[in-house]
Amino acid sequence: MKRLLVLTGGGDCPGLNAVIAAIVKRAAQEKEWEIVGSIESFNGVLKDPAEVVILDTKNVAGILVKGGTILGTTNKGGPFAYPSLNNDGSWTTVDRSEEMIRRLQYMGITGVINIGGDGSLRISKALADKGLNVINVPKTIDNDLSSTDYTFGFQTAVQIATESVDKLVTTAESHNRVFILEVMGRDAGWIALNSAIAGGADVCIIPEMPYDIEKIKQKIDSRYQKGRGFCIIVIAEGAASIEGKKIGAVSNEIGYENFMFGGIGWVLKQELIAAGVKHDIRVTLLGHLQRGGTPIAYDRVLASEFGVAAFELALNGQWGRMVAYRHPDVTSVSIEQALAQPHLVDKDSRLVRTAKGLGIEFGD
Repeated sequence: MKRLLVLTGGGDCPGLNAVIAAIVKRAAQEKEWEIVGSIESFNGVLKDPAEVVILDTKNVAGILVKGGTILGTTNKGGPFAYPSLNNDGSWTTVDRSEEMIRRLQYMGITGVINIGGDGSLRISKALADKGLNVINVPKTIDNDLSSTDYTFGFQTAVQIATESVDKLVTTAESHNRVFILEVMGRDAGWIALNSAIAGGADVCIIPEMPYDIEKIKQKIDSRYQKGRGFCIIVIAEGAASIEGKKIGAVSNEIGYENFMFGGIGWVLKQELIAAGVKHDIRVTLLGHLQRGGTPIAYDRVLASEFGVAAFELALNGQWGRMVAYRHPDVTSVSIEQALAQPHLVDKDSRLVRTAKGLGIEFGD
């Protein structure tokens, strides 16, 4: 019997359960394969006792429509930086990767399917360098992996952001207000750009195009006549002005290395007031609402395709690969290639030109 370990790492997003279900259902057609799930990414293997569960068609029934992940996830720790309590009560991180590989060997694990974003890819690359059989499935609402056209979870996040823009339009129009909607995306502006176009926003501010506050003010003023009107601004959390810096903080949590974005919407409000905008300005921070809830049909289909493809890579012994979507095909690339460069918005891209053609101001 061959055993395949499946886990979900990093931030959650809609569609994770669809991948898990697809892997299990495809494996059920091969008599000699068993699927094992690790709870909270690799941490399940590293805990004492280990937190792992056998996955079969019965316990994945009905999970396709559920958001989140039945296996749980974490973006803290991991086999190379596992949190450890010192004798003096302080915390540090230790490298338990060799120990984890030995545990997997003891469990009879043939290989691992790691479902995650760029952080998970880096962990997979390091484990593959140590000889572990690994396959990655790309997951991130940010859509910032260059080796795949789309990652599942992204379209659902865009849908949630677009629906939020729709709702803000009615309240903004009723009160003649400027509304700033801050969305996720880290260093990539894909969620902001797509939801701004789909929702008919007036301004879209993304990390790839630093903004001039005077140009934003001019756009806002153009939306008002005799004090009446409204303006919708969508801003990505990683955006910054031509004179400013990215807003957020370095995490002090053990095992969490990511810069924590947040607050650029409030900064923009203060900049607009200082620039002389007299209209009433309100800020909405969408936050983790973009990660939750039921995946839309597109993400369910893409996640299912990725899950089947990931298992078939394992079935054929094609380790060290990441499943990828290149329209119209589901294919794969090496993990090294997947990590080569991020997928960021090109200011000269067709989508940006479309937005500008619709009159959306970027402030660039």
